Amino acid sequence: MGDRYNIFSQMEHLQSKYNGTGHADLTKWEWMVHTHRDSYASYIGHGDLLSHIAICENESRARVQFNLLKKMFHPCGPPPQKPKWMDM
Repeated sequence: MGDRYNIFSQMEHLQSKYNGTGHADLTKWEWMVHTHRDSYASYIGHGDLLSHIAICENESRARVQFNLLKKMFHPCGPPPQKPKWMDM
């Protein structure tokens, strides 16, 4: 039982420390936004991947980087409307 409590406390610590690791109340839309933003950041951070995308799209690296940064604002569209019963 002690090991189980220790694992849950470690998970709670990681979830509070890192924004993208999720938590029990995370919605599907929020999870998708974190995943997309993390992917875009990885593409921008790895120069070889950025070059590969630029070659495939026949664009310059700077244009691809700009487009990926622009996509990070709303990678999955606007947030869905919450039901009225959740506002209580």
